[in-house]
Amino acid sequence: MPETQRPHPGPSPARAAKTALRDQLTTARKRRSLEEVAETGRRLRDHLLALPEVRRAATVASYVSVGSEPGTGLLLEALHAQGKRVIVPVVLPDLDLDWAVHPGTGAGLATRRGLLEPEGPPLGVDAIATADVVLVPGLAVDDAGYRIGKGGGCYDRALARVPVGTPTIVLLYDDEVGREVPVEPHDRPVLAAASPRGITPLSARGRGPAGG
Repeated sequence: MPETQRPHPGPSPARAAKTALRDQLTTARKRRSLEEVAETGRRLRDHLLALPEVRRAATVASYVSVGSEPGTGLLLEALHAQGKRVIVPVVLPDLDLDWAVHPGTGAGLATRRGLLEPEGPPLGVDAIATADVVLVPGLAVDDAGYRIGKGGGCYDRALARVPVGTPTIVLLYDDEVGREVPVEPHDRPVLAAASPRGITPLSARGRGPAGG
């Protein structure tokens, strides 16, 4: 008699809710005008450069924005002009993040998997721990600091390597801050959000992952 097979469990409620929210947020971003994307980049640059933590930082971990993501190009140029070391991610085959030094211009960047990544030597997955400030992408964040990204889990693994107390900031549009975000046990919160209206402190105190 053949062994009775158990039904394969479906996605958790939080994961299903994330997928629906991610689709909604991605669609909304595609509708944003080039003018809004550019203006958001200018305001993010100004707000972040005014932060004491960024002014004091020797190394900043950031990323190279693509498409309708809030622009980081002007910010990266300004950080380089101030003599700061900027490291940006390189996505590994297992979706973990290695890091490399940003070249300061687009000439040293290559397009891989639809992302712009530096061509310089890799620094290793633990290089993010050397950053004085960590700037991360996302699609939305809640008031407790839990963000939703594109679904690969890259940044949750990377954030787990960031020392406690290091400023971690997600870059977003105004209406993506303070959203209701489903949380899973592996999710890592950030300490603040940067959007065109300014820097919003966030707090993970009092809220744990769903089911925890």
